Amino acid sequence: MAITLLIKGIIIGFAMAVPIGPMGIMCIRKTLTEGRWPGLVIGLGAATADMFYGSVAAFGLTIISDTLISHKFWIRLIGGVFLIAYGIKTYKAKAVNPKVHKPSHGLIGSYFYSVFLTLTNPLTIFSFLAVFAAFGLGSGLNYFSASALVIGVLVGSFLWFFSLSSVVILFRNKLDMVGLQWVNRIAGLLIIICGVAAIVSII
Repeated sequence: MAITLLIKGIIIGFAMAVPIGPMGIMCIRKTLTEGRWPGLVIGLGAATADMFYGSVAAFGLTIISDTLISHKFWIRLIGGVFLIAYGIKTYKAKAVNPKVHKPSHGLIGSYFYSVFLTLTNPLTIFSFLAVFAAFGLGSGLNYFSASALVIGVLVGSFLWFFSLSSVVILFRNKLDMVGLQWVNRIAGLLIIICGVAAIVSII
């Protein structure tokens, strides 16, 4: 039973992470400009947030979900502002040579920033509830079963980002400095658009 739920959780986590949003864009950009580990850290942060929302849905934590949903306006507004600010910073970032640039700090900060930005969409809880229902995973799960399910969500979500960064890393050394600068600009614009969309969605 637990193995089955773990597998279902992996499938759900992977499927939920596949749509390319701001975290996917950040993962691609970090992988191209800084390498595999910075990209994977972004993915781990997003997967951690997915696990949190999956936990709220799987364990039936209505107090947490009701609180988050009731404050969704301010949560999404703050998240949108941070996305726009991050997008502007990314757009203006100077390209660095991937052959000589070896980031040695900032990974922890990137992880928590990724967790924070992913958590700014509390409506994700409803997505997990709907998907869990589609898989026949109602509210009758015991603690052990629910734990196996949400661990699967974490693994599945991270597996998607691992796959994404593994594909993207193949192109890293093929980009020159001009190409890397365009990566920053395009990623910055896309993240700004995601931030604006997040704000517009609550108006």
